[in-house]
Amino acid sequence: MADDESITPSGDAPDAAPGDAGTVPDPLAIPPQTPLFRAVNLTRYRLQEVIRHIQDATGRRLVCYVSEYATLTRDDVLPLMDTLHRVPIGAELDFMLNTPGGDIDAAVKMAGILRRRVAGTGKFRVIVPDFAKSAGTLICIGADSIVMSDTSELGPIDPQIRISDKGYRPAHSYVDAYDALVKVIDIPDTYKDGKTADAERQLLASFDPALVDICRQALKRSTQLAESLLKQGMLREGNWTLVAAQLTDNAKWLTQHSAVIDSDDASSMGLKVDYIPPDTTEWQAYWRLYCEQRLALTPDSPKLFESDYASLLMP
Repeated sequence: MADDESITPSGDAPDAAPGDAGTVPDPLAIPPQTPLFRAVNLTRYRLQEVIRHIQDATGRRLVCYVSEYATLTRDDVLPLMDTLHRVPIGAELDFMLNTPGGDIDAAVKMAGILRRRVAGTGKFRVIVPDFAKSAGTLICIGADSIVMSDTSELGPIDPQIRISDKGYRPAHSYVDAYDALVKVIDIPDTYKDGKTADAERQLLASFDPALVDICRQALKRSTQLAESLLKQGMLREGNWTLVAAQLTDNAKWLTQHSAVIDSDDASSMGLKVDYIPPDTTEWQAYWRLYCEQRLALTPDSPKLFESDYASLLMP
C-alpha cells in the first residue's frame, strides 16, 4: 500500500517537521498522510498532539511507557529508544511510567539510557500517574525526582524468580519459607511434647538448594542496584544505603509485591518527590493522557510507548 511506503518504522510521515508527529495546527491544512491512513490512526496522532501541548506548557520533553499487566522486559529497550529518537542529548526529560514491574536488569538498563539522555545538564523526572512497581520503582529512583499525586504509587523492590512450571514467585517468599522450615527443624523446643518436625523435613526436601541460592543472590543484587541508582540519581548527597534497605526490606512490606508506597511514604523514606495536587491543570493533563493511553492497550498489544513523534503498541 502507498501508505505503508510513506511512513517511518514508527508509523510517522518522513516529511513531517520535527515535533509535528503527523498533526496539523490548522484544521484546514493538508496533513502529510493520506486521508484514510490518518483517519485509521487518528487516536495515535491526537495523543501525540496532547504530548506536544504538555511539552509546550512544561518546557520539558515527554516520553511515555504505559502497561497495565504486561511486565517490563529486555525487549522494551528497542521501543524506548524509538521514543527518544528526536530527544536531544542534554534535554530536560520527563518519563511517564506505568508498569507492574518485571526484569530488574532491564529496568536498570532503561534507567541508564534515560539518565544518559539528559547528560548531566538536564533534569530527568519520572511521572507516575498510577503505579510503578518493583522494577518500575528501580527506574523511578534512578531519576532526579518522582512526580506523584494522590493516585500515584510505587512498590517494594521485589525480584521475581521463575520456579519451574509454577511461574514467577517472589524471591523473598521462597527464601523466607526455606529459612522458616530450617528454623523449626534446628530448634527442638519448637516441636517438643511429642511433636516432631517430620512434616517440615518433607517440605524442606522439596526445595531446590540451587534455587535458594539464586533467590538470595537476586535479593542481594536488587539492594545493590537500588543503592547504585539512588547514588547516581536523586540521592547523590543523601543516604542511599538506608533508602535502598527500606525499599528492599522484606519484613517491612510483609513480602507483598502489591504493597502501596504513596507520595507521603516515598517522601518520608527520603526519596525526592514532586507532589502535584490532583486538581491542578498540570496533573489533569498527565491524567487525561494516561487514561487515553490505558484505553489504547489491547490483549495483543499490552504495552504502549509514545512520544510527540513515535507511537508504538507492543506485544
